[in-house]
Amino acid sequence: MLDTPRYTKIIIILVMALSLLYAIPNLFPQDPAVQIASTTAVAADAVLKERVQGVLEKQKIAFSDVRIEKKRLLVRLPDDVAQAKAREAIGAALNPDPDQPAYTVALSKASTVPGWLRAIGAKPMALGLDLQGGVHFLMEVSESDIKAQHETRLVEEIGAVLKSEKLRGTSTRGPEGPVVTLRSSEDRDRMAGLLAGRYPGLKFSLGVPTSATAFPLVGSIQPEEYANAISAAIDSNLTTLRERLNSLGISEPLTQRQGISRIAVDLAGVQDTAQAIEIMGSTATLEYHAVDEPARMTGKPSAGSRVYYHRDGTPIVLVRRVIASGDQLINASSLIDPESGTPAVSVTLNSAAARKMLDFTQDNVGNGMAVVLINKVPKTRTVDGKSVRTFETKEEVISVANIKGVFGAQFQTTGLGSMEEASKLALSLKSGSLSAPLSIVEERIIGPSLGAANIKAGLTAVLFSFVFVLLFFLVYYRMFGLITCIALLLNLLMVFAIMSALGATVTLPGLAGIALTVGMSVDANVLINERIREELRGGNSPLSSIVAGYEKASGTIFDANVTALLAGVAMFAFGSGPIRGFAVSLSVGILTSLYTAVSVSRGISSMIYGGKQKLARLSI
Repeated sequence: MLDTPRYTKIIIILVMALSLLYAIPNLFPQDPAVQIASTTAVAADAVLKERVQGVLEKQKIAFSDVRIEKKRLLVRLPDDVAQAKAREAIGAALNPDPDQPAYTVALSKASTVPGWLRAIGAKPMALGLDLQGGVHFLMEVSESDIKAQHETRLVEEIGAVLKSEKLRGTSTRGPEGPVVTLRSSEDRDRMAGLLAGRYPGLKFSLGVPTSATAFPLVGSIQPEEYANAISAAIDSNLTTLRERLNSLGISEPLTQRQGISRIAVDLAGVQDTAQAIEIMGSTATLEYHAVDEPARMTGKPSAGSRVYYHRDGTPIVLVRRVIASGDQLINASSLIDPESGTPAVSVTLNSAAARKMLDFTQDNVGNGMAVVLINKVPKTRTVDGKSVRTFETKEEVISVANIKGVFGAQFQTTGLGSMEEASKLALSLKSGSLSAPLSIVEERIIGPSLGAANIKAGLTAVLFSFVFVLLFFLVYYRMFGLITCIALLLNLLMVFAIMSALGATVTLPGLAGIALTVGMSVDANVLINERIREELRGGNSPLSSIVAGYEKASGTIFDANVTALLAGVAMFAFGSGPIRGFAVSLSVGILTSLYTAVSVSRGISSMIYGGKQKLARLSI
C-alpha cells in the first residue's frame, strides 16, 4: 500500500516547520559594531554609555544603537567606514594613555536576529576565517626554554624526594641534567634506586666524590624525555589558548598544532592584530610569598627579600622565594568569603605545591603570608617604523594575612575588589598560564572584502548547482520531478537548520560539502525514480510501481549513504581545520538526504496518489 501513516505525515510537517524556523536566522545580516569592555573587569554602566554617545555625537559619527550587553558596551554602526571611525574616536577618548589602556575597544559584529528567535536557541551559522575575515597566527615555542624549564622542574622534584626520604644532600642543574650530591655512598646508592624507579627518562651515573661528604649522582636527560616534555608543553599551551579564547567570547577560534613546536591560531571576525595578540598572550596568575618579618620593623629588605607594593601604593617586604604559584593550581572558583563577606577565590593546589604549602604553614603559624597578583600583558610599540612586541609585567599585593592554622592543598584568597574581578581571576587561573613562551613567526590579516567575495562565490556555486538540478528533474521526471524538488529543498533547509542549531562554523570547504550533499541527494532520488520506471516497464500497475520503487531502492540508498557517512566520520575524527568543516557539512547532509529522499518524498507521493484506487498512468 502507498498510504503513509498519519504520524509520519505529522512528523514531516513538524520537521519542515522546525527546519524553517531554525534556518531563518541565517537571513538576518550582522551589523558592524564596536565593543567596549573595562580592562579591570568592571561592568559597563550608564555613565560609560553617555560618555561614548557624547564622543560619537561630537565627532559626528552616525550610529544606530548603544546598549549594555553582558557587562560590555556595544555600539552598532551603519557600515564598516563608520565602524572604523568609531573605534578610533572611542579608543582615543577612553584611553588617553595607550600604554595603560583603561578599556578594550574592539571591532565586532552584532546580531540582528529577533529576540524571540534567540530565546528558542535559533541563531545563524558562524562564518569561518575564509568567509568572515579575521587574523591568522603561526606561533612557535622555544625548545630551549622548554628544556630549561623541564630541567629546573626535575631539580626541584628531586630536591623534594631528598626531603621526603630524609636524605641529606643537594639537587642542582648539571651540563646534561640534574646532579644530586649525597653525604655518603650508602645514601647515594639508595637515592639511585629511588630515582631509577621514578624517572625512567633519566640515566644516572656515579660521579667522582669531591670530598669525604660529597658523593654525586650525575644525571643525563634522554632525548625521548626532552621530546615528551616539548610535546606536553605544546599540548598544554593548546589547551590554555583554547580555554582563554573561548572564555573571552571569541567566536569559534581555531587552534591546532603544526609540526613539532608550532601552533596555528585562526580568529574569525577579528581585524585588530594587536588586540588579538593581547587576548592570547595576556594572563593573570598568583604567587604566594612569606612576609619578611624582621623587615616589618625596619622596612628594609634582607638578603633574599624585596619590596612589593599594595594596590594603594603601600610598600611591604616579602621573601623572594615563591611558596606556590598559579601554574600549580588544579582548580579555582570565585565565591563570597563567609567570614568577611568580601569576594574571594578558592584555590586547589597540586600535590607538589600542597606539600610545600603544608610545610610552610606548619613552620610559620602566626607569621604573615602575602598574595601577589601578577598580570603579564603583551604590548606592541612602534620603534623606528617597526612593530616591537614586549611583555609588560604588573605586580601588586592583593592580600596579606597572618597564618592562623595549618593548611595545604585547598584554601581561599581574599582582597579582591569585586566579584567581577574574582570571577575573571578564577577564570584566568583555571585556563592557566602558558607552559612555555610563544613567539609569533607569522601573522596574516584576511580582510572582510575577501570574505565577502568568498561568500558570494560559494553561494553562487551552491545556487547554480541547485537550480540546474531542479530544472533537470522538472523536465525529465515531470510530477515526480516536482516531488523530488520539494524533497531537495527541504534537505537543504534541514542542513542549514541543523548546522545553525549545532553552532557549526561554515567555511569554504563546508560550502563545498553542502554542494556535494545536494548531488548525493540527487543520486538517491534518481535511484527511486528510475526504479519506479523499471517497475512500470515490467508491467506493474502505477501504484504498485511506486511502492516497489521506494522499497527496492531504499536498501541501495542506505548502503551508499552509510559508506559515505563513514568517510565523513573518519575525516572529522582524524582531520583538522578545513577538513573537519567539510566533514561536518557532509555528514549532516548525508543524514538529511537519507530522510528526505526516502521518507519525505514517499510521504508527498502518498498525499498525491495514495487516495486513488486506480491510476491509469504516472507522470514520470
